[in-house]
Amino acid sequence: MSNTMKTRLLIIEDDNALAKQMKWGLNDSYDVVLADHPGQARELLASGSFPVATLDLGLPPAPETTEEGFRLLEAAGKIAPYTKIIVITGNAAQENAQQAIALGAVDFCEKPIELELLKIILRRAAKIYELEAANRRLQQECEAGYSFCGMLGCSSLMTDLFRRIRLASETEYPVLIWGETGTGKELTARAIHALSRHSHKALIIIDCSAIPDNLLESELFGHEKGAFTGATARKIGKLELAQNGTVFLDEIGDMPLLLQMKLLRFLQEGTIERVGGTQTIHLDVRVIAATYMDLDQAVREKHFRQDLLFRLNVVTLRIPPLRERREDILLLANHFLRVEQEKLQRPNLALSPAAAAALTAYAWPGNIRELQNCLYRAIATSRRDIIRPADLDMPDAAEPPQPLRLSLKDARDEAEYRVITRAMAISGNNISQAAKLLDISRSGLHDLLHKHGLAGDAHSQEIAPDDGQHQETDSH
Repeated sequence: MSNTMKTRLLIIEDDNALAKQMKWGLNDSYDVVLADHPGQARELLASGSFPVATLDLGLPPAPETTEEGFRLLEAAGKIAPYTKIIVITGNAAQENAQQAIALGAVDFCEKPIELELLKIILRRAAKIYELEAANRRLQQECEAGYSFCGMLGCSSLMTDLFRRIRLASETEYPVLIWGETGTGKELTARAIHALSRHSHKALIIIDCSAIPDNLLESELFGHEKGAFTGATARKIGKLELAQNGTVFLDEIGDMPLLLQMKLLRFLQEGTIERVGGTQTIHLDVRVIAATYMDLDQAVREKHFRQDLLFRLNVVTLRIPPLRERREDILLLANHFLRVEQEKLQRPNLALSPAAAAALTAYAWPGNIRELQNCLYRAIATSRRDIIRPADLDMPDAAEPPQPLRLSLKDARDEAEYRVITRAMAISGNNISQAAKLLDISRSGLHDLLHKHGLAGDAHSQEIAPDDGQHQETDSH
């Protein structure tokens, strides 16, 4: 068998005679490399090229103790987290073996070494390495298959959202993104920008809720020197900085009414004037806005301009909350764990079946951000690699069980409710599109929405031009 087909094995042993004897006995099955000093062993382990290693705990400069061996074993967990290490211990050194396992060794073998027993232990360690490597590859392939411009989702709702993002990126119309906190509104904006003709230029992000009202106008439009007290020099605004690129106005619902009028003029005419200036500046900037608010309600309450909503609401994307796409929860959770595996050098981080069930059952009012923080908290507060429900520290993970309903009427109502909510979710709460999906009239769908207490979630369609044709788009 050629060396290229053999598993690489690092033998860390300061007894040269024993090391050579081990190499001679294992050379047929392994590509053996010897190291007789901790420094040399560290360099070889750090290369990441050894699936398996044996480690004698008695190493120089104090081979009569186990101190250096344990120090190297602990370091190996950080510099070579995937390498499976078998510790070589003295006869009846049970305490050392237990400590070695606690520090990450996969197994141990006592001196004097029985070659056939060592071969069995090595084969098992190599098999564990292969299985874990295959699992990592499968996980990465799975994520790649469900990845879209930095977003992850395998549910039909997210597949549809990815399709709509791609369509939106091909136009120049403003885009309005609606989604609850933590659903990924900024990621959606980044995806649209990355796929658009503006991708070679900057994406400028402005959080309208984070900038005081008296500063937001200058932040957006810029100002001339002397425009107001403290304006000691000209400032170029974010819209101007985004020339030929994209501006993302996050939490647009928090923008003051007076500034909304100025933004409307820019959307209509493609021009701005800096605060205190008279020069008309022509801009080619794609505008994406996002909100968690019900802007229709904000219009009714006189907090948002209806004409600005009409102008922004050409293409609307609704990001479904995590509770509506539960099939994505474990995909996202495992992705976050894999990132932390690499970052923290903890390759065995995983969810227990009970923890996975708890994550899937929970409603996630904070959506993806809450899921991510929940997992980070579990990793930070537990030394175990297998995350259990208690580590997650969530509120009641499971929803209260529903009473058994046996009547045909109740069963039909439940089925009807599920189908309607699914259609509304797929259509982004657009009544016209949902009615088409259900193959019923708009008025019939209105009746059903009222019957099931869903009327407050529904919105009518907006009609927008698209290459000379009419296109139905969602209202949030």
